[in-house]
Amino acid sequence: MMDEDDAIKRAARARKGSPFLNTAQAAHYVGLAERTLETMRGQGQGPAFRRHGRFIRYHIDDLDAWSRRQGGERDPSQSRHDGPRHV
Repeated sequence: MMDEDDAIKRAARARKGSPFLNTAQAAHYVGLAERTLETMRGQGQGPAFRRHGRFIRYHIDDLDAWSRRQGGERDPSQSRHDGPRHV
């Protein structure tokens, strides 16, 4: 499992370059555990994803849209772990 600072830096670089995030980056971006995102994907829930060959990728715009549908705007520069989590 990557440490949080590395995930933040990688997500920031992805935002500047490629808009696609791997599962670990996407999970961090939306404030979920990587395993939770994998489970949701397997159940046909969660944000839209794409297969690039054998790799699963999430587009940042899809993550933002899914997050808005879950109950409100989120500032991508802020981790959802910073405050109380609304469900």
